[in-house]
Amino acid sequence: MNIRLHKQNAGVALIVVMIAITVLSMMAAMFAFSMKVETKLAANANSEQQLLWLGRSGVELARYVVSEQLRVPNQPYDSLNQVWAGGPGGDSSTNSSLSGLSLDNYAIGDGTVSVKIIDLERKVNVNSANGQIIQQALTLMGVDASDISVISDSIQDWVGPGDAPRVAGAKSDFYQSLTPPYYCKDAPMDDLTELLLVRGILDHPEIYWGGSASNHQGAVFQHKLGFGNSPGEEPDYPFGLSEIFTPFSTGKININTADATVLQMIPGVDADTAEAIIKQRAGPDGADGTDDDIPYRSPSQIGAAGVNPQLAAQIGNYCTVRSSTFEVHVTAQVGLVSREYVAILYRPGNSPDVQVVRFYWINPNAAKLQ
Repeated sequence: MNIRLHKQNAGVALIVVMIAITVLSMMAAMFAFSMKVETKLAANANSEQQLLWLGRSGVELARYVVSEQLRVPNQPYDSLNQVWAGGPGGDSSTNSSLSGLSLDNYAIGDGTVSVKIIDLERKVNVNSANGQIIQQALTLMGVDASDISVISDSIQDWVGPGDAPRVAGAKSDFYQSLTPPYYCKDAPMDDLTELLLVRGILDHPEIYWGGSASNHQGAVFQHKLGFGNSPGEEPDYPFGLSEIFTPFSTGKININTADATVLQMIPGVDADTAEAIIKQRAGPDGADGTDDDIPYRSPSQIGAAGVNPQLAAQIGNYCTVRSSTFEVHVTAQVGLVSREYVAILYRPGNSPDVQVVRFYWINPNAAKLQ
């Protein structure tokens, strides 16, 4: 009996030891995993600070480029063949500080930044656009005629003060009846996505993004004029309001950077006139942003594109050849980690003092905002 008890005790002890070893192994594994997570979190926190620093450095690089463009001789204009726009720079920039400068994978410390600069004078300022311009944009998109007045009046009501809506527009009384309710802005837009809150666009976000309702976040598509849709057919807009409007600009359109659609926002400019303006500035090869571009040095020169002299004189009231507002996209990268930052720069007149108006980080996991 004693021997049998001894064997039973030994068996129990062995099981206890195995359980203890298993528990300790699990605790050790959990501790190791926890240490790994903590180490990774600490490294990520360090990377976030470094990426933020790189993002701000990228904005400073953009400020430098936009400012230095004013010093390039014989270029009293901003155009798509200049360095800030990703172009070769032209002959006049050969001896400038921008010569040979690349905005792609620019090395800073242990990381790199890639900078893309877009002038906002290539778009129409939504805060100063009148009903005629807004309706022209909606017509070119192919928006149903019954919706054009509603959207146009509602946009003007959103950015303008006062409690009384336009005939087809909307003020706070309308928006307060929605679920959830909200108030009309009654002030200029700070962010173009506010258009998604405006009556007429609220239930049709594809008008903002372009494309169709099933793909309202702006798929890549060709710019073409819209001619409406058949009864029962889902609208498929060739472009969206997000592509032709901006809340930041001087209000004039740069004829050296605007595309054919935006040029048609200018009263009196049709598709043929817009294409003629672009063909003239693009030079012999017919492509914008290349060495042989012939940018306009003043709005009055569009007469060389065959534009009617009377129309050319009128266009000068709506156009410019110098941009003042720029949207900067900075992709900062450290190792395998990257972040995208956006800034709005303002260069007043011909002053080299470029100001940062906005700076923010684009969260790739968030819903698309712009």
